[in-house]
Amino acid sequence: MNEFPQTNNPVAKLPLLATVVALLGLADAVYLTIHHYTAVPVPCGESFDCGAVLTSQYAEMFGIPIAIFGAIAYFSAFSLAILAAFGNRSTWTLFGVQVILMMVFTTWLVYLQGFVIEAFCQFCLISAGITLTLFILFLASKISRSN
Repeated sequence: MNEFPQTNNPVAKLPLLATVVALLGLADAVYLTIHHYTAVPVPCGESFDCGAVLTSQYAEMFGIPIAIFGAIAYFSAFSLAILAAFGNRSTWTLFGVQVILMMVFTTWLVYLQGFVIEAFCQFCLISAGITLTLFILFLASKISRSN
């Protein structure tokens, strides 16, 4: 079967929901990328130290801001989810692979914030929450299909 069922089944709506969530992640990553290149500090809540995180040695990889990699990952997730929402089930599987990789990398980044940098950036945590949401959406689709 190459398509999601065209019923009122809520599982069929998960790829569409994932497109919206991925767009939020893309917006967050683009926002952080812009701030990286303009060197304008991001407004940070009282309990956070965005400056310490966003200017740390871990804010770049190969001289490229981590946020750009995030933007690419979220755009890829968006693209795969929108294709799945329009009936291409195989792209939903690719979406799942993408999101699992994103979740592994996000876990590493949250570890770095908490245990290496010892500071948290609210925008980075928003991104982590968005990635977790995408992961949960994919898992929910798999769990409901197996029942």
